[in-house]
Amino acid sequence: MNKIFYLSTCDTCKRILKEVQPNESIDLQDIKKLHITAAELDAIHEMVGGSYEDLMNKRARIYKLEGLKEKCLTEDNIKGWILKEYSMLKRPLAIIDGEVFTGNSKVTVADLKAKLSK
Repeated sequence: MNKIFYLSTCDTCKRILKEVQPNESIDLQDIKKLHITAAELDAIHEMVGGSYEDLMNKRARIYKLEGLKEKCLTEDNIKGWILKEYSMLKRPLAIIDGEVFTGNSKVTVADLKAKLSK
């Protein structure tokens, strides 16, 4: 699966997509229009080998409004929030040749750009 999950209304996602220039073979999925499925999220979770927390956007407005930082969230809670609220998925999230790139750090974007240029 070669796919990039992004948010079309997010300026950071737009900037990163413009910078990395994914080709036509990469499936772009706007998570606002087509939410990530439980099966997709589970597959990504297995690929990263970490926790759902690694895939959670802790900058999301809902994260702050709901006071999730102060709550003791289980893996199932976090997965539920990501599936319920599209903005809770850390983005952009790219899966290229079985490798997962999550977030917008300079290192992550540079790594994604390098992977896509191969």
